[in-house]
Amino acid sequence: MRYPEELIEEVRSRNDIVDLISTHVPLKKKGSSYFGNCPFHNEKTPSFSVSRDKQMYYCFGCGAGGNIFTFLMEYENYTFVEALEYLAQRSGVELPKQELTGKEKEEMDQKTLLRGMNKAAAGYFYFLLRNKRGERGMAYLKGRGLSEETMKKFGLGFADIYRDGLYQYLKSKGYKDSQMKDSGLVTIEERGAYDKFFNRVIFPIVDVNNRVIGFGGRVMGDGQPKYLNSKETLLFDKSRNLYGLNFARSSRKPYLIICEGYLDVISMHQAGLTNTVASLGTAFTSAHGLLLKRYTSEVILSYDSDEAGQKAALRAIPILKEAGLTVRVLNLAPYKDPDEFIKNLGASELEKRISEAVPSLMFELQVMALRYNQQDPESRTAFQHELAKKLAAIPEVLERNNYIEAAANQYFMSSKELSRLVDRYGTMIPFEKKKEEEPVLREQMKKEKEDAKKQPQKLLLTWFVNKPELIEKLSNYIGPEDFIEPFYHAVAILLYEQYEEEGKVSPAKIISQFPDAKDQAEAASLFNARLKVAPLPKDNEKVLTDIVRKVKGNSIEEEMNHSTDIVKWQELIQKKAELQKLHISL
Repeated sequence: MRYPEELIEEVRSRNDIVDLISTHVPLKKKGSSYFGNCPFHNEKTPSFSVSRDKQMYYCFGCGAGGNIFTFLMEYENYTFVEALEYLAQRSGVELPKQELTGKEKEEMDQKTLLRGMNKAAAGYFYFLLRNKRGERGMAYLKGRGLSEETMKKFGLGFADIYRDGLYQYLKSKGYKDSQMKDSGLVTIEERGAYDKFFNRVIFPIVDVNNRVIGFGGRVMGDGQPKYLNSKETLLFDKSRNLYGLNFARSSRKPYLIICEGYLDVISMHQAGLTNTVASLGTAFTSAHGLLLKRYTSEVILSYDSDEAGQKAALRAIPILKEAGLTVRVLNLAPYKDPDEFIKNLGASELEKRISEAVPSLMFELQVMALRYNQQDPESRTAFQHELAKKLAAIPEVLERNNYIEAAANQYFMSSKELSRLVDRYGTMIPFEKKKEEEPVLREQMKKEKEDAKKQPQKLLLTWFVNKPELIEKLSNYIGPEDFIEPFYHAVAILLYEQYEEEGKVSPAKIISQFPDAKDQAEAASLFNARLKVAPLPKDNEKVLTDIVRKVKGNSIEEEMNHSTDIVKWQELIQKKAELQKLHISL
């Protein structure tokens, strides 16, 4: 059902955004706002601002922003209705409960539909595994050493050989073909419908809030592909979820372990290492790094010990470090993966190996050393130069010197000679960095030029939010129609209407008018712009006059560009000339 705007506003107004966000992000008061490290991107200097007066948040670093609903939707991946229900319960507001009509069911939020289908599918697969039709899957899982308790914990299931079993089951639950089409569970074609998963052991993929968002399947026999994941949907984004994180997030260990596959994670949890997760058949992304950063400051990579595993680790290390995580790498030799290691040497031996995991840079150096013949003088010299280049990139002097000493000891070099070589390459880094930054600077200059017309509109809207009475005082000079940037025009209309009706401005309420998350963030950026001039033009009439001239002038030019009427042109030229005489007095 759809809730009335008045009820939504009541729920929003009864929940304080600072109180809510501070339960997820440590905040410190600075002036009238609260600041902390942004949960949506990695940063060392806090630029994530939360305003109690405006009841909104905004990150000056990455541009994330919105109101209390937006935060829950972005941080917890809630739908709007889920965020509303959570906040209503939190603040003691009773939402009306009634049965959905047939039409409302059809119009139900697609995410809610997908969650219902995924939950039903998980139950279907779970039942089949424990049924006669799932004997083959059960035999495989027991052969991998998994207990019934572990299988139950992870909700493991089975998709049998029938190609439309799940489709028929979902059909019996009332789901229509049009609703199932984009679910990632079945394929709907003109010639019929068939399941995505069949003849596979099923691993439900669960988000941090314990909701099924997708599935992975391991084929029985020699079929291909060996492992198959759900396609990406409104719920399932491989780059933003980690298998096992719903359990690992509650672990008391000070670090998280990252494996490659489902069975590695499950074996580790069964062995008591419940702080283990895995990426979902995809390379590590910055979103994965930021997700991990919410729950830990240190990760240990436990990828396969073969060449492919080493390459995957090398790709993941810089991404994890960029997210602000300390990274160590586990040595599993002579076994390929954690599951194989545990079966042969046991969990206690693996815990010992974990305590001996090496810093990520030492691992990178070890992999680098394998590419060179250390017995050949020329090859060894080439390695030493590459080693020095790598160490020269460490910015902190003490850390760099410690790694120089450690590397010199490990590769039988003179630490003094290695230090000299590192210093030599260190002098070349600033020049190379400058060359790399040149294209970025050119792109930045181009963007600044394109934004020249937008900036005055943005500044004026920011002033209107911080000092709403300006809307009335400037009404003879500027109206919503003068904000020619489409989004700013929409915000201006809402600001003017809200001030006229209520005599005040509520940024959080305006943000709620935009259903799209990107628009909400853009609105938040307007209401939190960092001005190069005084935040309020109380004693800055000259600056205010100049901004109004620019906004009005650009509006007149836009009107001229869309008019071929000579008489109209003459009027507009006259108006533009009169702008030069404009002086606003407050």
